[in-house]
Amino acid sequence: MTGITDMIKLSKGNLLSAPAEALVNTVNTEGVMGKGIALQFKQAFPEMYKSYQKACKDKTVRLGKVHVYDLGGLVGGPRWIINFPTKGHWRSKSKLESIQSGLDDLVQTVNDLHIKSIAIPPLGCGLGGLDWSEVKPAIEQAFATVPEVEVLLYSPDGAPAAKEMLNATERPKMTDGRAALVVLMQQYLKGFLDPCVSLLEVHKLMYFLQESGKSLRLQFEPKPFGPYAKNLRQVLIKIDGHFIHGYGDGNDAPTKPLELKAEAVAEAVEYLKNDVDTQKKMERVAKLIEGFEDPYGLELLSTVHWVMCHTPSANNDPDVAVRAVQDWSSRKKSQMKPEHLKRAWNRLKELNWDRESQSSAYIH
Repeated sequence: MTGITDMIKLSKGNLLSAPAEALVNTVNTEGVMGKGIALQFKQAFPEMYKSYQKACKDKTVRLGKVHVYDLGGLVGGPRWIINFPTKGHWRSKSKLESIQSGLDDLVQTVNDLHIKSIAIPPLGCGLGGLDWSEVKPAIEQAFATVPEVEVLLYSPDGAPAAKEMLNATERPKMTDGRAALVVLMQQYLKGFLDPCVSLLEVHKLMYFLQESGKSLRLQFEPKPFGPYAKNLRQVLIKIDGHFIHGYGDGNDAPTKPLELKAEAVAEAVEYLKNDVDTQKKMERVAKLIEGFEDPYGLELLSTVHWVMCHTPSANNDPDVAVRAVQDWSSRKKSQMKPEHLKRAWNRLKELNWDRESQSSAYIH
């Protein structure tokens, strides 16, 4: 008789490429697939996402009940996507009892559909906040009742590299804002040996482009690493796999490396070739950041700019600006030296950036 340990195999890498009849996706009950493995599934299987959204609107996606999508048995791929609700609201944390009740329904579904192999992610771990040491035994116990089913169980530390993540979403159209982002990244990378730019640097480049007067509708706010626009992530999700590589699962780690796709650069340059106004604004940004072209330099420059625009007298007195940055966070106080802050202040003042606050119009 085959034992449960023989049929459950711990796996790492890209679950979406697993050699299994069914792939399990972790979801909420609100119709949102914004981060993590759910975002990977959304990009790889757009039609499945539409079905899931409709089911959420119809209130048929709920804790303890899985949502099944039939891919039609395509040769060389999975037959089923099984959306497993691990929490209600997308911002909520998962509860172990929700996982356990969902596992009961998952096993019943496996029986009903005569599924012989299934790939399962770390249910409720990661963004859900549950402990793998509790979730793993729960999955093993549930599938002990169906020892004939091969289970590929993926651990939390085995996420694939962003380039390995599948993306079957429709290629988005090039727009004014997307072209500006691509070209600005490309200009920033000129002369660098590294082909990648960090997510932090992209946020700061777009911040300064908007501050130059380019209407991008990005809602920048003061965050730990300087001005940050939450709605920029929606832009990056849309263009990832088409214009850029690297955003992957939607995690916003500041050091996350992003890489441009060559064909997107050519398209963006062509798109903007007659847009003299945008070209002038990008040239102005390039002149401003000269000598500050690294994550520390751009965070420094954008942070000083923010306090010059939002702290009384900081645009007229560098010492006021220094104190405002030091009050921003203990991290900035320890890492950003006063002489560096004053150098940034002088650059902003010299190039007449000290009174601009274009982003304020988009803060809700």
